[in-house]
Amino acid sequence: MLTIWGRENSVNVKKVLWCAAELDLAFNVIPAGGEYGKNKDPLFLALNPNGLVPCLQDDDNDLVLWESNTIVRYMAAKFGQDIWLLADAAVRATSEKWMDWALSSLAPALTPVYINLIRTPAAKRDKQLIENGVKRCEELFDIAETALEKQPYFSGEKFGIGDIPIGCLAYNWFTLDIERKPRTHLQTWYDAISSRHGFQTRVMLPLS
Repeated sequence: MLTIWGRENSVNVKKVLWCAAELDLAFNVIPAGGEYGKNKDPLFLALNPNGLVPCLQDDDNDLVLWESNTIVRYMAAKFGQDIWLLADAAVRATSEKWMDWALSSLAPALTPVYINLIRTPAAKRDKQLIENGVKRCEELFDIAETALEKQPYFSGEKFGIGDIPIGCLAYNWFTLDIERKPRTHLQTWYDAISSRHGFQTRVMLPLS
């Protein structure tokens, strides 16, 4: 049995829950982090000394993992070989580069925008941080648009793990009350992932 620790509206937890849904896995969820607490308790810190969610326990091989992208990679490799062809090094690397890009480039640009617009009272918002973040996100989504001119998904010709981290962040981007540059290929990709049941049930939650 798989156990996933984390609050379901966390963007990083969403990655793991969406991946599990795509693979039709049975799992338990233990709400943790944010309003649920638990992530600073000794029991949780024994699993993840960073005190962050998500955290995965796989009883099948007594494994504990943290870091959302690593968990997605693990579940895909263990349960999704036939779906995502992860034994093919080139296919896997094509997907994984976008996972790392989402983590190292897109998330740092979008996070200040999200925190200011969703979690900060209007009177205390940093307008400059918002403007800078939106500008940087636009630059990054231009890169994404160019990539999607050549292939329908970040993972290649078919949906795969490379689409999951970007998809979770893209949901926030498209849901925020901001002006966005229209992009044909990015919108087509977003419409495609938005039609997936796992995305609808595990990602399309109220922003908080």
